[in-house]
Amino acid sequence: MLRICKYLSKTEIGEMLVALVFIVAQIWLDLELPDYMSEITTLVETQGSEMSDIWIAGGKMLAISLGSVACAIITGFFAARVSASFSQRLRSLEFAKVESFSTAELNRFSTASLITRSTNDVTQIQMFITMGLTMIVKAPIMAVWAVCKIAGKGFEWTLATGIAVGVLLVGVAALMALVMPKFRAMQELTDNINLVARENLTGLRVVRAYNAEDYQETKFAKANKDLTDTQLFTNRAMAIMMPLMNTVMNGLMLAVYWIGAYLIEAAEATDKLTLFSNMVVFSSYSVQVIMSFLMLSMVFVLWPRADVSARRVLEVLDTQPSIADGPRTAGEPGVAGEIEFRDVTFAYPDSQSPMLEHVSFTVKPGQTIAFIGSTGSGKSTLINLVPRFYDATEGEVLVDGVNVRDYELKALRDKIGYVPQTSVLFKGTVESNVSYGDGRRGDASTALGMTKEGAPGLAKEGAAGAAAEGAPTGEALTASVREACGVAQATEFVEKMDGTYQAPIAQSGSNVSGGQKQRLSIARAVWRNPEILIFDDSFSALDFRTDRAVRDALKTHAQGSTKMIVAQRIGTIMDADQIVVLEQGRMVGHGTHKQLLDECDVYRQIAESQLTPEELAS
Repeated sequence: MLRICKYLSKTEIGEMLVALVFIVAQIWLDLELPDYMSEITTLVETQGSEMSDIWIAGGKMLAISLGSVACAIITGFFAARVSASFSQRLRSLEFAKVESFSTAELNRFSTASLITRSTNDVTQIQMFITMGLTMIVKAPIMAVWAVCKIAGKGFEWTLATGIAVGVLLVGVAALMALVMPKFRAMQELTDNINLVARENLTGLRVVRAYNAEDYQETKFAKANKDLTDTQLFTNRAMAIMMPLMNTVMNGLMLAVYWIGAYLIEAAEATDKLTLFSNMVVFSSYSVQVIMSFLMLSMVFVLWPRADVSARRVLEVLDTQPSIADGPRTAGEPGVAGEIEFRDVTFAYPDSQSPMLEHVSFTVKPGQTIAFIGSTGSGKSTLINLVPRFYDATEGEVLVDGVNVRDYELKALRDKIGYVPQTSVLFKGTVESNVSYGDGRRGDASTALGMTKEGAPGLAKEGAAGAAAEGAPTGEALTASVREACGVAQATEFVEKMDGTYQAPIAQSGSNVSGGQKQRLSIARAVWRNPEILIFDDSFSALDFRTDRAVRDALKTHAQGSTKMIVAQRIGTIMDADQIVVLEQGRMVGHGTHKQLLDECDVYRQIAESQLTPEELAS
């Protein structure tokens, strides 16, 4: 918990120091009250005392009480302010850190766990700062100060107070040893219940299709019961603390009065009033001591979960991404869009065997290279090395003549339009999804399909790795989005939607079909006007006619971009400038469609399984 305090800002530290001053002031005021109570007791028991003196002492007690209340309000205000702003920063830091993670780091934490860490765990820390921080400062100061106040007022009373404190310490230590492991388990079980719920909601159609509702309910019920049982255990264990505190406090008060009665009875007449006054003061101070431990008990309720939560948040914040920025923001001049793999080998973290082995090829600017092979042959893994979702284990991947490791990540990815294997849309509109990201490269006034010279193709003006300063807005943005949708053959269904390009897209694109999501994902990549277009099996949900139309449009409108295509259909890739055939992570064929039919058995087998002899001969 202490390590996470390094993320406090200077303002928050200053506010905490101000709160500390008011806490000390409140303690001083609270500990002054018994002295005035003793004074009033003495005045009441002394013959000839003036009523005005009693009223004056009572007025001072009231003023001190009001001052204590004011200090408590100010302290609470600053504690709430610090906890809210600190929690906001932690959530932002966690989100930013997760955004910087490569796929390797993301695989270390489940999605459900990351959500829990940025919500539930941060809330636990916020609650501790709001309530526990005041108590953890106030309690020991009050306890020590009260003990100093009563020191020397009676050995018997001091001994009774010491025994009470010892009983409390032993009881609290035993409870903490019992519940701390359970608090750690509770956060992990919260992760688990979030995971089960998220899986069920995400795969609801499959659950219903297979009549697996009972299975999912049983699975959720088990996760729910595990969490509930753990919470019940910790709550029951912590419930012992308050009765223990009350029992010890009442026992101490009884001991103080019993000892006081014994001492007063045995004292001389002249000393009885002094002993009685001391007993009143001691009883008040002893209550302050016990109340200090009562506050500490509340801290012990909040601390374990907050400490576990802080460790989990720090585990995310302290994780260093394996993909780090390089110094370069641009490639070598004259080779914009060139991609080269030099003897690349890649193995996933903790994998015993490489996924790719000794892959080498070069793609010139404007060319199309395609990758085909059996499932699990490494096609998607290979193209994921270009935008540095992973880094090659051995060898080099070069873009524009520069090793991708030497690029700033933003600069590298600004060169790329990426269409993933599973299409992803975000809640918003058609326009906001197509024009997603930093914006288009090149002059905003340049039409998507025209270079400055007026020839078809994507414009290449603008510094690589930077969003265009003149990125289209308003009507120009809608026009560029419309043109990108035209290339992706999405215009047909988009213009039938209510609102056309301003039509709403639900979360995860649940209100459009798989093929429509895929076409909008292709439009997003095309709209960005990149040097490199990467299609990771991005035509699989398209029918053959649409597939052909999209590829024909890309030839015309994106002829200046280098295209990397992963596909399962021979028809999708047969016109590519180069085709790479992968088998178990190795290149077993490299050439054009006709060359591979003659030279590569694996490719020929795939082609014969998909095309008729007449189509193969054509």
